[in-house]
Amino acid sequence: QVQLIESGGGLVQAGGSLRLSCAASGRTFGSLTMGWFRQGPGKEREFVASISWNGASTYYADSVKGRFTISRGNVKTTVYLQMNSVKPEDTAVYYCAADRRPFMATRSAPAEYEYWGQGTQVTVSS
Repeated sequence: QVQLIESGGGLVQAGGSLRLSCAASGRTFGSLTMGWFRQGPGKEREFVASISWNGASTYYADSVKGRFTISRGNVKTTVYLQMNSVKPEDTAVYYCAADRRPFMATRSAPAEYEYWGQGTQVTVSS
């Protein structure tokens, strides 16, 4: 089993920045592809960004491209989501996800990921 714990959510004004963190623990054997998803009020969970185990490959949803950056820490079981120029429509619960299979940009559906964190709320005020 892999446990994922997110942190860093909160309230931010439109145009501001926020950084989310996710730490994986447990049986983090092999190489984990990690991703961020979000679920806004009354919406389905949607893909935000993903990153390969070594940080060499990343993939972003069009809605966040150029504003958000996914990265991995020196300890490869930690992943970050730097959110810049946030908009009210970025308001959502943000979830960290992990999968033991190799990174593929097309693997962006929630069902493609095995492990999930509990989520952290991000609220952007206008």
